[in-house]
Amino acid sequence: MAFIEAKDGTQLHVKDMGKGRPVVLIHGWPLTGDMFEYQTLALLGAGFRVITYDRRGFGQSGHPADGYNYDVFADDLASVIESLDLQSVSLVGFSMGGGEIARYLSRHGADRISKAVLVASVAPYLFKDESNPDGVDASVFEGMKKDIREDRFAFLQSFAKTFYGVGLVTSPVSQGILDWSFVLGVMASPKATIDCVDAFGKTDFRPDLAAFTIPTLIIHGTSDKTVPIETSGRAAAKGIPGAKFIEYDGEPHGLFATVPDRLNQDLIEFLA
Repeated sequence: MAFIEAKDGTQLHVKDMGKGRPVVLIHGWPLTGDMFEYQTLALLGAGFRVITYDRRGFGQSGHPADGYNYDVFADDLASVIESLDLQSVSLVGFSMGGGEIARYLSRHGADRISKAVLVASVAPYLFKDESNPDGVDASVFEGMKKDIREDRFAFLQSFAKTFYGVGLVTSPVSQGILDWSFVLGVMASPKATIDCVDAFGKTDFRPDLAAFTIPTLIIHGTSDKTVPIETSGRAAAKGIPGAKFIEYDGEPHGLFATVPDRLNQDLIEFLA
């Protein structure tokens, strides 16, 4: 099945591979489901059924003018799960994709879900305000939107270097991965790219944490400059009772590509 129709008619591009216990991988901004290349191969090799999909506005899914908020994103995830009639499915959300899991669980419950994994996730709340003084200042998000409007392509190239922790001396990923990430990013609707900055930057998932009634794994890099660990990974670990929390010392945001073998091993051990 190449496409699944969301509630509002938007077409969601889905890849469904393998047999065994199902795992849905939910991608980060501004990429597509194809960002999970390393994880897909490892999970298939371990005997899982792997489902990836492109968020609305990204990749090969439909690019509507609006609907870029987490209630809609969670309902889109529900459409994927229900259309494929998935049961006892594990959800793995990277970065922005962690928000989908949180809002899905609070809107749709965990009846079909067996486990959840938050990898470098934006949950529970990134935005700096009186209730979250350690959060990310509004000027950061406004600056991102300004740069995207002025030259989305230059922004994506610059953003990828921070995303993967590329510096003047060190480069944890190849030029090929930087180029590949750029290609995935430019596939997105510019409207979705901009609107999702507010969605992942300003949505408060703290009330959704109570819906994590299933075994949950949280993984986050200590050198993540895109989604700082203190206000995200560590806060989520405190807010989800019984969650298993693994910090990757010195790793940046894009750890799915900087340390794929380590991430794959931790995923497979937890999902098994």
